[in-house]
Amino acid sequence: MGKKKVIKQTEEELLKEGQKAESADKKESKAEAPSRRITEGKVYISSSYNNTIITLTDNQGNVLGWVSAGAIGFKGARKATPFAASKVAEAVWQIIQKLGIQKLSILVKGIGGGRESAIRSFTSKGLDIVSIADMTPVPHDGPRPRKARRV
Repeated sequence: MGKKKVIKQTEEELLKEGQKAESADKKESKAEAPSRRITEGKVYISSSYNNTIITLTDNQGNVLGWVSAGAIGFKGARKATPFAASKVAEAVWQIIQKLGIQKLSILVKGIGGGRESAIRSFTSKGLDIVSIADMTPVPHDGPRPRKARRV
């Protein structure tokens, strides 16, 4: 592979991009104004053997933000550790602070190692936790048994 050409922008182009970014920020702040009135939310913790994903929604189920251990930067087997789950919960807590949510309902699903540590990190942040529910699917009858062996 050859050398890569680095394109340098002039000062005028940088100023134009800065003005575009400022106008976009103003539009986003207007769009976020209604969402800041949200005081209650739901946190869905999906913990598997491979990853931990935490999703923040309002009471109607509209997603406000989500973070996973892989998105933070953990790779491989470290994604499923309790430490990674606590870091994911901290990242979601920052989103919660930006939106101004005070009350949370936590819904946990899965059998991974990050379940408990994610819940503990939310409780240690001082949020008002209304409920904690376990939604892990449990098999009730299992698969059909094999046919009898004929000898």
